[in-house]
Amino acid sequence: MARATRRSAGDKDTALDPYRAKRRADRTPEPMGAGPRKSTKLPSFVIQEHHARALHWDFRLERDGVLVSWALPKGLPVDPKRNHLAVHTEDHPLEYATFAGEIPSGEYGGGAVSIWDRGHYECEKWSEREVMVVLHGSRASGRYVLFQTRGTQWMIHRMDPAPAGWEPLPEHLRPMLCTAGPLPDSDAGWSYECKWDGLRALVAVEGGRVRISSRNDLDVTASYPELRALGLALGTKQLLLDGEIVAFDDEGRTSFGLLQQRMHVADAAKARRLAASVPVSLLIFDVLHVDGRPTLDLPYEERRRLLESLELAGECWATPPVFTGRSGAEVLRGALAAGIEGVVCKRLDSRYLPGRRSDQWRKVKGVRTQEVVIGGYTPGQGQRADTIGALIVGIPGEGGLRYAGKVGTGFSDRALGQLRARLGRLTRVTSPFAGELPRAQVAGATWVRPSLVGEVVFSQWTKDGRMRHPSWRGLRPDKSPKDVVRES
Repeated sequence: MARATRRSAGDKDTALDPYRAKRRADRTPEPMGAGPRKSTKLPSFVIQEHHARALHWDFRLERDGVLVSWALPKGLPVDPKRNHLAVHTEDHPLEYATFAGEIPSGEYGGGAVSIWDRGHYECEKWSEREVMVVLHGSRASGRYVLFQTRGTQWMIHRMDPAPAGWEPLPEHLRPMLCTAGPLPDSDAGWSYECKWDGLRALVAVEGGRVRISSRNDLDVTASYPELRALGLALGTKQLLLDGEIVAFDDEGRTSFGLLQQRMHVADAAKARRLAASVPVSLLIFDVLHVDGRPTLDLPYEERRRLLESLELAGECWATPPVFTGRSGAEVLRGALAAGIEGVVCKRLDSRYLPGRRSDQWRKVKGVRTQEVVIGGYTPGQGQRADTIGALIVGIPGEGGLRYAGKVGTGFSDRALGQLRARLGRLTRVTSPFAGELPRAQVAGATWVRPSLVGEVVFSQWTKDGRMRHPSWRGLRPDKSPKDVVRES
C-alpha cells in the first residue's frame, strides 16, 4: 500500500525486499537498487509500457527514496468520465526510472519494457488510500488521483477536463455502405480499391485492447483471437478502423468458404484452435477516429493519407493499396485477373456516412453476387433425402419479402448440416413471402421465420425478378434482413 508518511530507518532497510524477492539478479537486467535514497526536491514519475503476459503500463511515483508503483492495464485515462484500474505493486528502486529493456522469458514480469513518459510531479495529497498528484511530462500532464477500492485494487481518475477537442471513441457505429453500379464515366475525382471477399468489420483499438464489430454491430472479437495482436502493437494509440476480415487459400486468394469456418465461432478455446489452421487477416481501408479526434467529416482523400501515415502492417493486418489517377477499367481488369471479385470506387471528396448506403462509393464486380433472406426450403432427394434440397429465398421489397428463386447447388455437407440445424428452430406454418409463389417451385416446402441472411452467386436476373442459376456461397451472420437490397 502507498505509504502516507516517511518510513523509519528500519523500514528503509527492508522497503525493497518484496521487489528483490521476486527477481534474480543473475537472470534479469533490472536494477536491484542499493536501497532507498533521499528523494529529490522535484520528485519524479515514470510510466513504462510493459509487454508482459498481458500488456500494461507501470505508473511509478518517487516517494521516500523508492518508486511507489501501480500497474495500469489500460494506461492513463484521458476522459475524466472513465476511470481506469490501477493495481498496486511492490516498491521499485529509484534506478528503475531509467530502465528499458527485455526481461527474460520465465522471469517475473518477462517481456519488453520501454519508457512511455517521464517527468516530475507535484504532490497535493498522499494518504494510505488516496494519492493526488499533478504530472508534468511530455505525454502525461495534469491532475490525477489514485484511490483504493479493495486491497491492491485501486482506480486512477483524471481530474482535469479532457484535452480541447478530444472525443471518446464512438460506440455502436455502423460502416458506410456502397451501391452497386458501373465504373464512373470519368476517373477524375475517384480512387479505386480492390473489393475483398470477407467480413466487413469496424475495429476499435484503445488501451492496447481490440474490439471487433460486424456490419450489424455484433461483437465478434472472440471469433478472431489473432487480431488482438494489433492492440498490443499499437499500445496507447486510440483508433477506429474500417476494414475487411479475410481468409486466404493456398494460392493466396481470399476464400469466403474458408472464412465461413471462422464466422460462427464464439467459444474462445475453439476460436484459438481454428486460428492455427484457418488464419485470418484484417485488410484496413479507412480510419474513422485517431487519438480523440473523429475523422468522419474529413474527405476520403485526407482520411486515406492519415491511414497510410499510421503504417499499419503486421503479422495479420495490412493496409492494401489504393489506386488514384489510374483508369478504373484498368484496375478492374487487374483485380479480376488476380482472382479478386471486383473494385470499390470512392469519391476523393466523400465524407464518411455511418450506416448509410451512398453512391459516393460504388462496388463494381466481375461476378454477380446477391444477399438473400431464407424464407423456406424444399426436401432433398436421393443422397440428400434426409436434408435440404433447395432454399427458397427472397429480397425485402414493396409489401414484404419478395420471392427471388430457389438455391439448390453450392452446398457442402457441413453447410447443409448447419442450415438444417438452424432452420429447424425457425419453422412456421405460413409462407413469409409477399404475393403469389410458383406452386411447382415450392411444393412440399417447409416455411421458416425470415431471419437468416445468406449470399449466392448467379448468372443474371430474369424479367420477373428471379435469379438465374443461383449457387450458395454461405450464411452472412454479420448482416440482418433489413440490410439486404437487390444488387443492380
